[in-house]
Amino acid sequence: MIQAFGLTSNPRKELPPAVDDVSFEARAGCVTTLLGTPGAGKTTVLRLMLELQQGRGTTYFRGRPLHRIAHPSREVGVLLGDVPGHPARTVRGQLRMLCAAAGVPVRRADEVLEVVGLVSLRDERLGTLSRGMDRRLGLACALLADPHTLVLDALTDGLSARERHWLHGMLRAHAAQGGTVLCATTDPKEAARTADRIITLEQGRLVADQDAADFSRTRLRPRVAVRSPHATRLAALLTKEARTAQRSVEVVPEAGNRLSVYGSTCADIGETAFRHGILVHQLADEVGDMGPGAGSTRQGEPSACREGRTLGEGPVGDGAMALDEIRAAGTTRETDSTAGQKTAGVTPEAAPAQGSATTPGVSTAHGSAGQRPSVAAAASTGTTPVTRLPEPNGPTGRLSTVTRVSGQPVGRASATSAPERPRSARPRSSDALTSDSLPPLAPPISVRSAPSPLRPLRYELRRAAGVGTGFLTGAAVLVSSALVAVLLARVGHTPQHRLLAAWPQELPLPPAALGAGLLGAIAFGDEFRHPALAVDRGTVPRRLGLLGAKLLVAAATGLLLAFLTVGCDAEVLYLVYGRELARVPADWLALTASWIGLVIGCAWAGVLAAGIFRSTTAGLAAVVAVPVVVVPLVQRVLEGSSVRSAAGFSVRLRELFLAEWPFGGERYLAAGTRMITQPVGGALTLSLAALLCAYLLTTLRSRVR
Repeated sequence: MIQAFGLTSNPRKELPPAVDDVSFEARAGCVTTLLGTPGAGKTTVLRLMLELQQGRGTTYFRGRPLHRIAHPSREVGVLLGDVPGHPARTVRGQLRMLCAAAGVPVRRADEVLEVVGLVSLRDERLGTLSRGMDRRLGLACALLADPHTLVLDALTDGLSARERHWLHGMLRAHAAQGGTVLCATTDPKEAARTADRIITLEQGRLVADQDAADFSRTRLRPRVAVRSPHATRLAALLTKEARTAQRSVEVVPEAGNRLSVYGSTCADIGETAFRHGILVHQLADEVGDMGPGAGSTRQGEPSACREGRTLGEGPVGDGAMALDEIRAAGTTRETDSTAGQKTAGVTPEAAPAQGSATTPGVSTAHGSAGQRPSVAAAASTGTTPVTRLPEPNGPTGRLSTVTRVSGQPVGRASATSAPERPRSARPRSSDALTSDSLPPLAPPISVRSAPSPLRPLRYELRRAAGVGTGFLTGAAVLVSSALVAVLLARVGHTPQHRLLAAWPQELPLPPAALGAGLLGAIAFGDEFRHPALAVDRGTVPRRLGLLGAKLLVAAATGLLLAFLTVGCDAEVLYLVYGRELARVPADWLALTASWIGLVIGCAWAGVLAAGIFRSTTAGLAAVVAVPVVVVPLVQRVLEGSSVRSAAGFSVRLRELFLAEWPFGGERYLAAGTRMITQPVGGALTLSLAALLCAYLLTTLRSRVR
């Protein structure tokens, strides 16, 4: 279950906070809806719950705050807005990459695709999906790690009635199997049709916390549902009589010869039909929108939350059967000592109790964390216990409880009661109040560091190979390098080693180094432009495991690009000008080491700069800045007047070691030292050291916060 206490966003300058002291709970086995007009604070509440936005308050997911859960994606499935991902990535490639991020087997991607009905579109690009298919993919991403809780924002916006019905069936199936579902919507009729409990927000405040039946009775207009083969004629007669009698009656035609009449009664409509000889097949009083196409869950039907309905006992939509099939497939999850054990295909009632494995001093009101709450006894008395945070001045580890009567918390205005006092009536800091009389502040919510994939190397490989950007960049580098080499050979006056690398004196870097730097910058730049992880949460950069994977993949890519470029240039020069320009230089070993160091260094500089500045452009700019800005500074320092020089460094380095290194290791060490002492090598080494230190400092600062 979800328990939110005192969620309050930080005020914006002199404006009131977008969310002010919102507390509620969403129980397991129920579909809970956050309802409010645009700007009421629904998305802000969800972001505060998920620690994506700074503020105050506490949210417990089965007794633990999100930052105390080792792998949040396995506990909470989230969809806020559109599906994050590169538009050129395929549906299956996106899910396989997220499998590596969540640490689940790769076969889970195909299983979830079958659940959401996207098997036939698995090779489609994300940028070509329709709105309905995008929502299905978002639900697939949320269900990928088989979480207990789903947190969804505006899931059905812009969808057809059929797509809405399917998605509601999926949510109902997840709740029927013991999961917790919390979704936000702006449509009160949709909330009344599909939710078990509705939490209404207005101007950032909670104004009602009701069951669906209570909400429909107090917040939706009553109507009369009429079905007749002469619906058009009956609608015209009802409108005419209402105009004559000067009564406020609204007649809304529905599909299938149906009418929804607001502001009238069954008796009046029946008399009108009888007087004019109109046959009526249905005439019933209803509350809210319960007409055709309203879905399988009706206000008059006992909800799964109140009656404990399980899957298969009621019409929960096509998505229920699909979700039941995949959960019965026996997909298992790795054991997590912090998050507890959870096995797909096993209902939460069979899971071991985890009520004791919560935050110290905090206990839940429903026993075990994975157990569905039993509310039959509470429903008979009309009261429901709700846990609250410990009082600051009260005993440690004790939870105070309040009582909700008929869905309304004591002390909070209901939908039909008098409104709360205005904000100005609340005590302010400037009022003459003692410290004991001031209301206690909720604990602060800090934005946590961004998540890191559980399998970073596998994640990075799938990210890099999932789109054609790397392949196109490599092809462009090879073609441009070959053209530059041919032009340099035609002009002449270019050394052999620069000719093979296609590096003229006028260019700061050869095409291969620029291409490697661009690929390195894309490695982190696309993470922020098209977030690959489930939710773009937290600060930047991410953990060092992901950085190591990106540096390793970037180095391998740069090394491959360096060898391919030299080989392609040598082959083109041989075909055009003969063997003379394609011969191997005499000092090929030192040149090869310098060439590999240059390309890999540029790739690493792009990775680090893009990770720090969150931009591909900034990463590439940092690569270009090395020869343009840093190299002249290093040359000026080295060319300055000095009393002593480092002459004979290689001889003294050889004398430093008493024994000879195997395979001539001292030669490679001396070659590497000479490369670093060169202006370009020294500048690149200095830049990499500075970028790495900045990355580490940013990481440590985000962890401290």
